[in-house]
Amino acid sequence: MRRHDSPKVGENPNSVTDQPRSERDTLTRLWPYLWAYKGRVMLALAFMVGAKLANVGVPLLLKDLVDTLAPKAGSTQALLVVPVGLLVAYGLLRLSTALFAELRELVFAKATEGAARRISLEVFGHLHALSLRFHLERQTGGMTRDIERGTRAVHSLISYSLYSIIPTLIEVTLVLTLLATRFDMVFAWITLTALVVYITFTVTVTQWRTRFRREMNELDSKAHTRAVDSLINYETVKYFNNEAFETRRYDESLDRLRQAALKSQRSLSLLNTGQQTIIAVGLIAMLWRATEGVVAGRMTVGDLVMVNAFMIQLYIPLNFLGVIYREIKQSLTDLDKMFTLMTRDREVADAPDARPLLLKGAPSVRFDQVQFAYDSNRPILHDLSFEIPAGQTVAVVGPSGSGKSTLARLLYRFYDVQGGRIMVNGHDVRKLTQDSLRRHIGIVPQDTVLFNDTVAYNIAYGRPDATHDEVVAAAQAARIHDFISGTPKGYETMVGERGLKLSGGEKQRVAIARTLLKNPPVLVFDEATSALDSANERAIQAELAAVAQGKTVLVIAHRLSTIVHAHEILVMERGRIIERGTHPHLLMANGRYAEMWRLQQAEQDGAVDRRERTHP
Repeated sequence: MRRHDSPKVGENPNSVTDQPRSERDTLTRLWPYLWAYKGRVMLALAFMVGAKLANVGVPLLLKDLVDTLAPKAGSTQALLVVPVGLLVAYGLLRLSTALFAELRELVFAKATEGAARRISLEVFGHLHALSLRFHLERQTGGMTRDIERGTRAVHSLISYSLYSIIPTLIEVTLVLTLLATRFDMVFAWITLTALVVYITFTVTVTQWRTRFRREMNELDSKAHTRAVDSLINYETVKYFNNEAFETRRYDESLDRLRQAALKSQRSLSLLNTGQQTIIAVGLIAMLWRATEGVVAGRMTVGDLVMVNAFMIQLYIPLNFLGVIYREIKQSLTDLDKMFTLMTRDREVADAPDARPLLLKGAPSVRFDQVQFAYDSNRPILHDLSFEIPAGQTVAVVGPSGSGKSTLARLLYRFYDVQGGRIMVNGHDVRKLTQDSLRRHIGIVPQDTVLFNDTVAYNIAYGRPDATHDEVVAAAQAARIHDFISGTPKGYETMVGERGLKLSGGEKQRVAIARTLLKNPPVLVFDEATSALDSANERAIQAELAAVAQGKTVLVIAHRLSTIVHAHEILVMERGRIIERGTHPHLLMANGRYAEMWRLQQAEQDGAVDRRERTHP
């Protein structure tokens, strides 16, 4: 397996050129998943060999039946001389061929499904373990298409290789051996030559047309990505009356896909015509040689029938060789794409000696000379240092782009700092396991995205093992219980894709409720009440203040009125702290904070005046 280097600062992980592994490497990667069911693998192979032996035995018995009948042709006594045992054996062999094939599939189904399940789970888990940078820059539609095709490729690869290629090779070997030993070598050479020409032609043409198939898949992923992206942003499309524009863009993708599909179909027709020509020439040569042998007395009519039956049995699976070869190649490509996702390094990973964070109470949090940049050409934080003492609240204010929300992402270890360190209870977060760190932190984000499930599910997501009464208590604390109870389905109300059935304020209160339900010792409020009206904001602020008692709290705020009681307020600008202190202290300093306070007060007074003029 090729080792992937971690992306550098500001590098797009999706843009890393992943050289495709060889097909042998992909199969080597798949094998351990199948070998976990080695007993079933060996039993399935035994059934497969049994099915082929029975299949080869059918023409042999057919020859004996024909030869037995031949001397009595036209006689009313003919049926009396046909050995009943041959007829029974013929029927049993026919049945055995199908029976062994079904047993093989039945036995191997658990291995196939189990391997597909394990691979899918590993990919899913690995994607969740990748960094936030990867998920911000991924194309969801195309990625889900790759995973879907990769999972399907496991089934296709096993099905085509185990159920088609290997059985055909076994049958070809048995038939060539029989033809060479029972007749002269010419039959074996004709068969072998036809097979070599057939396989060479099929492989050559299929490799040539693989690029059309690959182009089709790429265009299919792009069309799917475009459709998913447009539907996810349904509201934005409506805001700007761009339905026709989106339809036109999607149609352009579909038209390119159509053209690629037509190229693929034309090349497939060429492949099929060439295959049938080779089969026809080989079959004619074999039957001509057999007919010559019957006329010369070297062979019986039964031998002629047997040769014909062998050729039909061989060429029926070979008819699909082009499709099988193409599907195996495509399955290997699809599987490699999914394995590539699994080999993508985690930008943020636990250190080998990482320890779990164990807390008995609220911890202290310290940012010590932190430097960070999403892109190396645009630093965000510059030697940032501050501390949130255990059980206290520190608020951060400043203009957009000053780096406030970045503090929450770094504390959660969505990214690692490039300089300095972040300490929780005296432990560098890079030396702690991410799972234990995040279990002790709760966040109410500025932009709340909900699962397309019920309100109860979304609140309980903060602690999935919570009881319904605990969910209700959290909803009451977040001042959303009355709204939920007023809906026809109550807590079973579906919130829609990304929670779009709820208003911004309702979504934010659901986010507050699930964080309150989690009840961690460290809380982060990132504009936690920005979407609420003043009355609800004041009520929830009181609830949040009560919940924050005895907890370590980082508040990222825009409205200064919400953080006047913080133990310390930090004023950030361009990634640096330019002022710090309590609310009264910062007002007395008459600096940037005081200026922001006066501006917001003036805006608030102006809003009150306008309301009074409108509603005297």
